[in-house]
Amino acid sequence: MTIDEQLQYLRKGAVEIINEEELRAKLKGAQAAGTPLVVKVGFDPTAPDLHLGHTVLMRKMKHFQDLGHTVVFLIGDFTGMIGDPTGRNKTRPPLGREEILKNADTYRTQVFKILDPQRTVIDFNSRWLSKLTSEEMLRLCAKYTVARILERDDFAKRLKSGQPISIHELLYPLAQGYDSVALKADVEMGGTDQKFNLLVGRDLMREYGMAPQVLLMMPLLEGLDGVEKMSKSLGNYVGITEPPETMFGKLMSISDALMFRYYELLTDLSLSEIEELRQSVANGIRHPMEVKRTLAKGIVADFYSLDEALNADVVFRRVHQQHEQPEQVEETDFKVEPGQDPTLADILALNGLTSSRSEARRLIKAGAVDVDGRKITDVAARVSRLGVKNFMLRCGKIHFKRIRLVGPSDL
Repeated sequence: MTIDEQLQYLRKGAVEIINEEELRAKLKGAQAAGTPLVVKVGFDPTAPDLHLGHTVLMRKMKHFQDLGHTVVFLIGDFTGMIGDPTGRNKTRPPLGREEILKNADTYRTQVFKILDPQRTVIDFNSRWLSKLTSEEMLRLCAKYTVARILERDDFAKRLKSGQPISIHELLYPLAQGYDSVALKADVEMGGTDQKFNLLVGRDLMREYGMAPQVLLMMPLLEGLDGVEKMSKSLGNYVGITEPPETMFGKLMSISDALMFRYYELLTDLSLSEIEELRQSVANGIRHPMEVKRTLAKGIVADFYSLDEALNADVVFRRVHQQHEQPEQVEETDFKVEPGQDPTLADILALNGLTSSRSEARRLIKAGAVDVDGRKITDVAARVSRLGVKNFMLRCGKIHFKRIRLVGPSDL
């Protein structure tokens, strides 16, 4: 590719590049010297599993790899103990070392579903941050002012509203910025919510006498609802380790408008190819359901295989278009202790059909839950009122589980 073609390839889906002329110069220099750029992306292991929202950045990392560059998948095992204050209106409880390492280990097994192992370096920022002496930490702090740190939108809001800000939270942007110094990063990528932290990295590199890194910011992927950003806590996510049938079904539930957003951020199709698809739907040449099915198959194939994606399509057609139950449904015992009378929401959440009881209640209220084909809309419905001890439980369009109640005979 020419430099212009490379820039066009890297620009796809990006919200902002700071700045593009510097990136052009770095790409030219790398091409002339035959030396790959170092592209850094940090992930704090605050949750055990990655979802499609995380892969927006990973796919852009793969684009740099396609151009011959090296990406550093940086696991923030040190910064994870601080906890990223971005978007927080209160201090988040720090994770323990054991939990962070456990989550980090799952990340290592998941990233190569997209990234090229030969051009990926997995590193941990504790390698340098935990070795900083007290004197070195003080020198790092001296390179930035409190006033500039408090310019962060979330810090400014908390300060104005009287919400406490712990001193260790002020160190997070400095620690993330120092990562770029330690790695001598040419490029750092992150979501738009990370802009302040990324800019701190540019500033610190100048302070340490280095050429500043280029920043490439990607948008936050909207979840299945098309409104809030994809989040496990909101229940609007697609996990990259979920079964193929589950992934496929979730993707088929998105709106037609959101479908093209996913095409842009979750596939390698060019913008011109995506526009052709959009026009073919608008002109009635292609049915939006078929275009969405192609998207779902492509994403599932990325994380599994084409055969499994095709099978997920067959299952979806049978279950959701022909209204049949899946051929194989997981069965599980739900133990009811004496004196207990759990709600249907408890059963949903504790069996992993929803991410929380609040999500379960929301789905019940919306009429998305049924027991043996009988829709349940009472959010307070309890086991004793279901009148069955062995039943098929459906949650949404894609989750089925056979529940066997085990416990007191008076239920």
